[in-house]
Amino acid sequence: MMKTLVAYFSASGQTARLAKTIADVTGGDLYEIEAAEKYTSADLNWNDKQSRSTKEMNDASARPAISGKVADMGQYDTVFVGFPIWWYVAPHIIQTFLESYDFSGKTVVPFATSGGSSMGNTNSVLQKSCSASTKWKDGRRMSSRESASSVQKWVDSLNL
Repeated sequence: MMKTLVAYFSASGQTARLAKTIADVTGGDLYEIEAAEKYTSADLNWNDKQSRSTKEMNDASARPAISGKVADMGQYDTVFVGFPIWWYVAPHIIQTFLESYDFSGKTVVPFATSGGSSMGNTNSVLQKSCSASTKWKDGRRMSSRESASSVQKWVDSLNL
């Protein structure tokens, strides 16, 4: 029996809403990727060149610490990983998450929310954070209010 995890990072709650829909559709377990140091609204001000998020996104090697761990990653065959798009890619905390586990033999499916940005080169950037034996599926940007039927259609198209 295939077991699914829906892990997500959500700065404003939008990605959390979509992650819950995906978990409902797939019957997967839900896991919130939380920063060890919570982001404040000032940290997330992308107009401020000195804000925490801007500094992190301008440093390709930045790996914000995560609070907590998935209890037993080994039990999951498929892992959906969700996040908001920041500067046309996933926030670096997603790389922290992906680099914290061995996804060998697992299927990883990214998904994103955004106010208007596309996924950009997010798939190729994130795929490098996993082992070569990870079964990678190209991710998709969706509305945080995506309907369950639309999510089901997408999940079915992945042929998991």
